[in-house]
Amino acid sequence: MAPPFTVIRDQTPTAEIPKGAVVAMGNFDGVHLGHRAVIAAALEMGRTHGRPAFALTFEPHPRRFFSPTTPQFRLTDERAKLRLLAGTGLSGAVVMTFDKGRAGTSAQDFIHHDLIGRLGVSGIAVGYDFHFGKGRVGSPSLLVSEAPRLGIEVDVQAHVDIDERPVSSSAIRMALAEGQLDEATAMLSAPWFVTGEVIHGEKRGRDLGYPTANIRLDANCGLKHGIYAVRVGRKGERLDGVASFGRRPTFDNGAPLLEIFLFDFKGDLYGQELDCAFIGFIREELKFDGIDALIRQMDQDSAEARRLLAAAPNAFPKLGIVD
Repeated sequence: MAPPFTVIRDQTPTAEIPKGAVVAMGNFDGVHLGHRAVIAAALEMGRTHGRPAFALTFEPHPRRFFSPTTPQFRLTDERAKLRLLAGTGLSGAVVMTFDKGRAGTSAQDFIHHDLIGRLGVSGIAVGYDFHFGKGRVGSPSLLVSEAPRLGIEVDVQAHVDIDERPVSSSAIRMALAEGQLDEATAMLSAPWFVTGEVIHGEKRGRDLGYPTANIRLDANCGLKHGIYAVRVGRKGERLDGVASFGRRPTFDNGAPLLEIFLFDFKGDLYGQELDCAFIGFIREELKFDGIDALIRQMDQDSAEARRLLAAAPNAFPKLGIVD
């Protein structure tokens, strides 16, 4: 059994922080291929020197602090991000609160007080475009220049491209907003997923022969409205299904809702937490003239979802356990 994934926060006593660790530093929204290159560098550095490797990240996302009224489509909330990081082989994560004090900390103070003084790091892996400290003055080049004097190792990872296109969290958001799941999955290295508690809905699906598990996603979720082939994680098991994300224009055109129909499943899911991975985009959300036309289309959607899922039998994000 793998050792537990340790989460270190601002309130963690300094005496409980393992000194000499290597850190992969970044915001890690989505934990995409570019992030994974930084993580891999930290893991290799840790193996070489016999040191544990941690991710160092910030919550809330700095953009939320600097632009609190601007809608922000996060690929992963804090818990999802930590679960993905726990699945990479890292020993844990350092989660620093990004607030007024953190935003006002100079790059030099961050290096000397936080990285060296409190964490006692022996090495840092970072992406080429990561900046930190007041005014974003801190940079990979600053870390490299400071490394010899501080006695630490610094590894700067270049950008990662797919088909000559840079991998980035913003590019993944755009792909999801356009229903381009293949592009998003390639950049993430696994299907994008959401987690939520099953809530009571209008129960229309029962009358249609398609009872659904309904999950309310974050209000800023930018996923394209439409029909998807999905794979659901539930208490360690995997269940295939078809899902609708949108406003239900045939009925009420209400607030966006994720409605999941699980194939070959019977049971009560209310109040349970599900992980839903998006495997394939089937079609846009449509308004139908009648129930019969809607059911015929749902039959076709289910058949297409089964086809897409059969072609991706092992597609699901690798998630670790986070207490």
